[in-house]
Parts: sequence; C-alpha cells; structure tokens
Amino acid sequence: MTTATKKSTKRRSSTKTPDATTLLRADHKLVSGLFDEYEKARSASKKQELVSEICNELNLHAQVEEEIFYPAVKQALKEKNLVPEATVEHATLKTLIAEVEGMEPDGEMFDAKIKVLSEYVKHHVKEEQNEIFPKAKAAKLDMMELGAKLSERKAELLAQRH
Repeated sequence: MTTATKKSTKRRSSTKTPDATTLLRADHKLVSGLFDEYEKARSASKKQELVSEICNELNLHAQVEEEIFYPAVKQALKEKNLVPEATVEHATLKTLIAEVEGMEPDGEMFDAKIKVLSEYVKHHVKEEQNEIFPKAKAAKLDMMELGAKLSERKAELLAQRH
C-alpha cells in the first residue's frame, strides 16, 4: 500500500465529514501525489500499481462529482458553461484512463500517456478550484450537506469495489 493510499484510507474513515470543496481538494491532492510518485518510480510493477491507483481514484472522484456535486452547482449557478465544460473534461479523462487501465507500462508511450493524463488532470483541477469552487461557495450552496453526500456516496462505491 502506498503512502497516498494510507492517507486516502485514513481520510475516508474520518468521523467528521468535511465540506464538499475540502473533500474534493483532498482528492485532488491525493491524485497529484500519486502522479508525483509515478514520476519517481522506476520499476514496471510500481508504475503499474500507481497507475491502477490513479485510475481508481480519478474514476471514483469523477463519479461522485458528476452524480452529486456538478448537478447541485449547475442548479445553483446562473453561469451555464462551467459544469458542462467540466463534464466534457471528465469524458476526456475517462478516455485516457480507459487507454491505460490494464495496459503494461511498456516504455515511452505508456509514460507519455500518463504524463498527458497528469497534465490534463492539473488543468481540470485548476479550473475547478479557481472557478467552480469559489462560484459554488458564493452561490450559498450548503457545502457541509454536499460534503456529507459526497462522503456517503464514495463509501458506497468503495464498498461495492471491495
């Protein structure tokens, strides 16, 4: 189990549920750390383990955002482009994830796909944290309630996967 996984597991078992943006930012930080670990990894097996974890975390994160966070934000905001754009970005990320999931880390093309995935995730995270999150907070959404819903859904999805 990687350090990031241990932190992820510990974070998810916390009794006090954070607000939605705090929870989503923690996911962003976790995945960023996994990408950093990948950059340093040399063995194919370590790379494979990290890519599997990155893909799982990204899929889980995207699913709860699309099911819970994005609909609430879209309903609360007057601005109609942010959530559809983020949803399209998720679709592109899912395509990249599908390309690398289960693939052997076989050299430069695999590393290139992970690098592009990492850069795309960074771009998406920047837009969420700098545009969507502040606008969602300004819209007076109940971030604690959304955080509870996100945490509960993540727990359900994790239980299904294990």
